[in-house]
Amino acid sequence: MTAGPAATDSGPLPSIASGVERTKFEQLKADSGHLKEPLLSELSNELPNFSDGAVQILKFHGSYQQDNRDNRQKGQDKDWQMMLRLRNPGGRVPAALFLALDELADRYGNATLRATTRQAFQMHGVRKENLKEVIGTIVRSLGSTLAACGDINRNVMAPAAPFESGAYPAARDLAESIADLLSPQAAEGSYLDLWVDGDLRYRIKPSAAVKKVKARQSEGAVASGDAAEPLYGSTYMPRKFKVAVTVPGDNSVDLLTQDIGLVQFADPNGKPQGCNVYVGGGMGRTHNKEETFARTADPLGYVAQEHVLDLVQAIAALQRDHGDRQQRRHARMKYLIHERGIAWFKQELQRYFAHPIKGMRREPARKLLDYLGWHRVAAGKWFVGLPLLCGRLAGAQKAGLRQLVETYQLELRLTPNQDLLLCNIATNQRSEIQQALSAIGFETPEAPALLARHAIACPALPLCGLAVTEAERIFPEVLERLDNQLQRLGINKPVLVRMTGCPNGCARPYMAEIGLVGSGVDQYQLWLGGTPGLNNLAEPYLERMPLEALETTLEPLLMAWQHAGGRRSFGAFIGSLGRQQVTDLLGAASSRP
Repeated sequence: MTAGPAATDSGPLPSIASGVERTKFEQLKADSGHLKEPLLSELSNELPNFSDGAVQILKFHGSYQQDNRDNRQKGQDKDWQMMLRLRNPGGRVPAALFLALDELADRYGNATLRATTRQAFQMHGVRKENLKEVIGTIVRSLGSTLAACGDINRNVMAPAAPFESGAYPAARDLAESIADLLSPQAAEGSYLDLWVDGDLRYRIKPSAAVKKVKARQSEGAVASGDAAEPLYGSTYMPRKFKVAVTVPGDNSVDLLTQDIGLVQFADPNGKPQGCNVYVGGGMGRTHNKEETFARTADPLGYVAQEHVLDLVQAIAALQRDHGDRQQRRHARMKYLIHERGIAWFKQELQRYFAHPIKGMRREPARKLLDYLGWHRVAAGKWFVGLPLLCGRLAGAQKAGLRQLVETYQLELRLTPNQDLLLCNIATNQRSEIQQALSAIGFETPEAPALLARHAIACPALPLCGLAVTEAERIFPEVLERLDNQLQRLGINKPVLVRMTGCPNGCARPYMAEIGLVGSGVDQYQLWLGGTPGLNNLAEPYLERMPLEALETTLEPLLMAWQHAGGRRSFGAFIGSLGRQQVTDLLGAASSRP
C-alpha cells in the first residue's frame, strides 16, 4: 500500500489505510509537505496564535497551542501560549540541555519545567513570537522536540535508573535505537528548516546497526511508497504510537499501556538475547463513547535480539496500513487488535516480518520501581532519585537543582512516575550534594509521603484544552485528605492513586488502585481495582462523583479492606470482592445521611 501524493484538483485521494476518501485531517497531513505547511508560513506573522491547520502540524514538532483559562475575560482575546515537549529517550537529559531548558523556562516560559509521565520535560507559557528561539536553542543544545507529539512514534520509554548490571544497559540502548529507527526522515528536514534554518549538523545520527535496519523501511510491505518518508508516508500514523522497553520484573514504564512493550532479556554478562513483546495497550478514551476504552496490551511472543528492530518497524507499518483513519478516536492500535484479534494480528504481521516469533519467555512478577533515594551504580559512582509530586519543578527547588547540575555537571534522568534522578555523582560529592538537596526540601528523598510516592496527576487546568476540571493543582490536597482518612482508620499501607482532568488518560489512571478521572467541574469518575504492580486495568464504578464526597464514598471500602486484614493490596482486595459487592458498598456510602 502507498501513502500516495497530495490531493489533485479532482479531490482528495484515498487513505493509505482503507482506500476510502481521506478525511480533512488526513489530507492536511498529506498536503503539509512532510509537516512544514501551513506552519512555516504562519511562524513569522504577527498574530499571537496559529490557525487550526498549523496547530495540527505544530504538534509533530513537539508543541501544543494553549489558552490560559485563568486569564479569560469576556470580550477579550484568549491568552495564547505554547506548551512544548522534548524527545528524551529513556528520560535522559544531559547537563548542558537541562541548563538551557532551565534558562529558557525563566526567560520565555512560565518559569517552571514539568517532568511528564512519558519521561520528558514539558515547558509551558511560551509565546508564539518566541517559539523559534526556544526550539532552536533546544536543538542547538543537542536536544529535540521532533515527534514528541502528533501522529507518530512518541518518546520511547525505558527504566530511568543508570544501573550498569543485568539487562538495564541493553534496555536503554534498545530504547535509543528504537527512537532513532522510528524518527521521521523527511519531516526531520522540515523540522530543521523551521527551527534552525536548515542546519543539517543537528540531524539525528543513528548507529550503523540502526541505519542498516532503517534502510529496510523502503522494502516490501514495510515501505509506505513515499521515497522521502519510507516508513510513515505523507500521512504518517493514524494516531500517536507509543513504545517502551524494560527489563524483567521492572514495571516503571507501565509496560502494558504501550502500543509496543518490550521486555529485554540479557545473559549473565549483560549481552542482549531478545525480547518478550506485548502489543495493543493504550489508555485514552472518551466519556459516553462506549466504543472507546482503556486496554492493556496482549502478549505477542519472544523475538531474538537481531530481529527486534525489524519487528518494531514492521508493527508500526502494520498499524500505519490498518489503523482507522476515518475516526480519530478509534485510530489507536488497541482497537485494531481488540476487533480483529491477536491471532489475526500475528498472521497479518507475517507480511511485514519474516522472522520467527516464539513463545513468551517466563518473567518474574512485575513491580513499579521508582529508584528514589541514593543508589550505588559502580565503584565510586552514585545516583539519587528525587520525588517531584506531579513532576512540577519550580521556585527554590528548580534554582537549587540548576546550581547542582551546573557545579557538578550532573546528568538528569526523568522517570515515568514524574520523578527526577541526578546521575554521575562521585562518592566524594555525596555529602555536599545531599546537604544542598536538604536545603531545598529533599532531606529524605528515599522516603516521601506514603501516598505521594507513586501518585501522579496530569496538568489539566488552566492550560490543557481538553481538561474539564482540575488535577495537578488540587492533587496535593486530595492526597492529604486521603492520607488523613487512612490514618484515622489505622491503615498504614500505600494505595496507588492517579488523577486526570479528562478521560484521555495522560496520568494512566485506569491502572491505579484509585483512579479519579475528570467528568465535570469538581466531579470525577471513580475507577477502582488496579494493582500496585500495574498488571491489570481498574474498572469504572461511579460516573460523576463530587470531589467533596471522596472520603465518604471510599470509607466503606477502606473499612472492609482493614477488617479483612489488609494482607492484599487495596486494588487486589477490590478485585476479590467482585463488582456487585463493591457496588453495594459504594451504595451504602451514598445512602448515608
